[in-house]
Amino acid sequence: MWTEKDNTLQKVFRFKDFVQAFTFMTEVAFIAEKMNHHPDWRNVYNTVEIKLSTHDAGNKVTDKDHQLAAAIVKLVAEKNY
Repeated sequence: MWTEKDNTLQKVFRFKDFVQAFTFMTEVAFIAEKMNHHPDWRNVYNTVEIKLSTHDAGNKVTDKDHQLAAAIVKLVAEKNY
């Protein structure tokens, strides 16, 4: 579940290893680029931390953030991460 905090939607994803985490990030990058909405994220080994906000809206959470969050959840479910 995504958490709304400090004007961002936030979620931490954990994977079996770095390769799986990096693969996830690559797949999210393609989705984000297609949606023209890019995450603020951090990766350390098997952990990916994502924060979403809409810069054009003054760094607030908007429908664009919720749509990207939903697409990421769908990706996780489809790939069975």
